[in-house]
Amino acid sequence: MDPRGNGQPDDGRQIRHRNSGANRQINGTHEISHRAAGCAAGSLRNERSGESGDAPDLRRGGQDRGPGGGPAQPAVPDAEGTGRRKNTSGNAGRGDSGRAADGSNSEAVGRLIRKRAENVRLFFRACLTHSKGELAGKAFELSSWQYKDIILPLYGTIRHDGLRQYRTAYIEIPRKNGKSTLCAGLALYSLFADHEPGAEVISAAADREQASIVFDIAASMVRSSPLLQTRCTVLKKEIVTKAGGRYRAISADAYTKHGMSCSAIIVDELHAQRNRELWDTLVTSTGARRQPVTLAITTAGYDRESLCYELHAYARAVMAGTVVDPAFLAVIYGAEEAEDWTSEAVWKRANPGYGVSVRSDYFTQAVLEAKASPGREQSFRRLHLNQWTLSSTRWIGLDRWDQCGGTPPDLEGRQCWAGLDLSSTQDISALVLAFPIDDKVWLRSYCWAPAAIIKIRERKNKTRYDTWGASGHLTVLDGEVIDYGKIKAQILAIAQQFKLKEICIDRWNAAQLAQELQAEGINVVAFGQGYASMSPAAKDFETLVLSQRIQHDAHPVLRWCVGNAVIEQDAAGNIKPSKSKSTEKIDLCVAAIMAVARARMGEVKGVSVYEGRGISTL
Repeated sequence: MDPRGNGQPDDGRQIRHRNSGANRQINGTHEISHRAAGCAAGSLRNERSGESGDAPDLRRGGQDRGPGGGPAQPAVPDAEGTGRRKNTSGNAGRGDSGRAADGSNSEAVGRLIRKRAENVRLFFRACLTHSKGELAGKAFELSSWQYKDIILPLYGTIRHDGLRQYRTAYIEIPRKNGKSTLCAGLALYSLFADHEPGAEVISAAADREQASIVFDIAASMVRSSPLLQTRCTVLKKEIVTKAGGRYRAISADAYTKHGMSCSAIIVDELHAQRNRELWDTLVTSTGARRQPVTLAITTAGYDRESLCYELHAYARAVMAGTVVDPAFLAVIYGAEEAEDWTSEAVWKRANPGYGVSVRSDYFTQAVLEAKASPGREQSFRRLHLNQWTLSSTRWIGLDRWDQCGGTPPDLEGRQCWAGLDLSSTQDISALVLAFPIDDKVWLRSYCWAPAAIIKIRERKNKTRYDTWGASGHLTVLDGEVIDYGKIKAQILAIAQQFKLKEICIDRWNAAQLAQELQAEGINVVAFGQGYASMSPAAKDFETLVLSQRIQHDAHPVLRWCVGNAVIEQDAAGNIKPSKSKSTEKIDLCVAAIMAVARARMGEVKGVSVYEGRGISTL
């Protein structure tokens, strides 16, 4: 079995299991539909009164206690499930439905597990329909893996007092496996059928757009359900039930989330949360509820200092049994780092919805593209195999970068174009020269940093600038802040050594220096940092690196910045290096992209920065 909990039966066993389930549904269509409708209606009636129709009778000899008087354990899926779940609570054993975790006979516990979890499945089937794709308009039938790995343990594991055992569920799964649709369905179940008076359900995400995805799906499900429509009002940003419950979506960029009393919280794409403020605020709002549930569902991330990685590590410890937490459910699907990421067998193990919600031809094409680009490979591994990468989308692999290294020809007196990326006054500023020679572009790099930042980084045990200063690859300037006058002086010396055609700059923080350089006769143009300017330049730079048409002298600071670079992408497929998402500095990389872009334009001259309206903008 995969150490991450991704052990999975062979294809034949998957197909037999799926087909047998389909046959059962076909043969009992009317019975199931009537039973589901009755269950859903009963749940909704109980929701209005705040009573649970299946609450255990604790007066009859404590029948809901697990072995040894402790919490009852879940029925764990058998080997024919579409995926396997690791030990989730640190104390739950493997057993069949109707048998306690230690193997002792406990029919009462078995019935309770089946009924609680089955109510959720029947609610989905009777009340919810898919809103997108090929299944749009069809009843929401939970997949076998969704039911056995998530619904059954989460809703079917009951404490001795009759309440749910699990209060937090961490579910990590690759993209395209129906996370958002499942979240929407669970949000609606929590709102209408979880027997929580005045239910307050929240779906949360890092930004407004992501937060609205789950809510919009849920709203569409309600509009398509005659039964649910009669019990609520769907507003623009929330759903309010006639019984006093409410469901809404919020994001981390909302100003305040205090004053709530959440009964169910669903956090979508936890890896994108910038800090733990939203999580802590929401979780601490559940204290007054009987059996609140917080569900974090996410793909893998890259920031190992993030809340998501903290919960990922905790989940792995719970699954391994090194941490015992009976209230924490962990479900992780993914591929191991050493596995062959181009293998279809690996894709299947990592994606429980492979062949259903995830198409095999999509994977084949995605892998072909990923093989051609280190950045795309990292993105594929993280998003589709659920592997924690070193960056959100590591752009250029250092092995490919190192292949472009070599001994430069004599560059004295040759024409070149420069990219200048000035930092704030307290970190690295960068200048990279690009020399077009034959069909290649040679790079030469310069960088500066104040002495104060050298000491700060040394104290924090971060990447050591002092080593580069000692080797001469980084010019250390005296003082607390960058002295732009000294940078200007070195640029003027460079202009004497080489035939400097122009300097392109990041407009931010460079206006004063641009004026002074222009006054000295150096042509300066501004290079926009948005997708319009950066995307064609970055894509061309990547192509040149992959084809080894970029050549460099193995400057260590430039190499470090290239290795740090993370790209972000818009819906149209445009890319740009992201300083905010990169975990360390990328200034020399940005300067190199700008310089190469201008060098590739050959002899095209920029407009003088102060002829007419000032700095010319690309």
